[in-house]
This record gives sequence, C-alpha cells and structure tokens, in this order.
Amino acid sequence: MTNVIQVTNVSPSTTSEQMRTLFGFLGNIEELKLFPPDESSLPVTSRVCFVKFLEPESVGVSQHLTNTVFVDRALIVVPFAEGCTRPTSI
Repeated sequence: MTNVIQVTNVSPSTTSEQMRTLFGFLGNIEELKLFPPDESSLPVTSRVCFVKFLEPESVGVSQHLTNTVFVDRALIVVPFAEGCTRPTSI
C-alpha cells in the first residue's frame, strides 16, 4: 500500500502551508510538494499537490476529501504509487 496521495484541481491561490494544515488533520505528513511551487511566477489555472504520509492508513482516510471544496475548487484525491508516472487504479 502506498503512503502517497495526489491532489488535483487545487486552486492557484492555495499555498503549501494551507495544504499541510488540511491534510495534517488526517495523519502525520512526511513530505508535501505543491506544483508549481509557492514562489513560482508561472501563470497557472490549477495546481497539483503530492502528500506523503508516515502511515499508509492516512491515504484511505484522505480520499474522503475528494469533492471537498477547498478555497474555490473541488479537490480530487487519489492514491499515488511512488515510482509510477500515473495514479494506481483502485
């Protein structure tokens, strides 16, 4: 089982700290990456976030946040197998 989730449809105005706060309620976060990064000057319409939890159980719990409106977008949360180029199928 993977410890990583991919969160898509993230609002361009969302910060990595906001994402860390949201997913931190669901489990201990080992690593969080938001693309493009907060300091990027690239114009974007949506962002992608990868969250690596310490416990794989947090992945299942975090999937319940799919369709939750955060800032101004409905988030899409899927498990992500490390080393793969696409999310794993459920």
